[in-house]
Amino acid sequence: MQNNKGRDLGPRMNEKIFAKSVQVISQDGQNLGTMDTADALNMAMDAGLDLVEINANATPVLVKIMDYGKFKYDQKKRANEARKKQKTIELKEVWVKPFIEENDLNIKMKKVFEFLAEGNKVKIAVMTHGNKKVLARGRDAVPQLFEHIVELLGDKGSLESKSKPDDRTKSIIIAPTK
Repeated sequence: MQNNKGRDLGPRMNEKIFAKSVQVISQDGQNLGTMDTADALNMAMDAGLDLVEINANATPVLVKIMDYGKFKYDQKKRANEARKKQKTIELKEVWVKPFIEENDLNIKMKKVFEFLAEGNKVKIAVMTHGNKKVLARGRDAVPQLFEHIVELLGDKGSLESKSKPDDRTKSIIIAPTK
């Protein structure tokens, strides 16, 4: 690769190949052996194609006879296709209270199941800071709630991680099962 100070990025081609002799690969993938760079360049020009440097670190330098414009176009097209097929996983967040009623929890869990069905991870967070009930009933209420949520998940999701303990919030992250 060349640096981009006013020059094209990409492999060296045709007259820009500086090696005296090169290992040549034909356009159909056959190894034509080692030959003088000028002979390889003439062979590429006769075919109406480019001589493209594939590996400059090899001894001798590895070059291929190809239509470089078509090659770049195909590469760009493959990269776009791969980008389209790529699924980005989002982290959705659902907040619950430490002493949530069972019916309210079921409503929240329906939303969690929707997020998991879409292939997203879900962070279930509980605000514990300033909650007098949590302080009065003890700190084990939140871990019990998380255990109950994991039971409700069944095979639709799995516990991926728990939050680091702090005074303000506690959370778990649920990943969809494949």
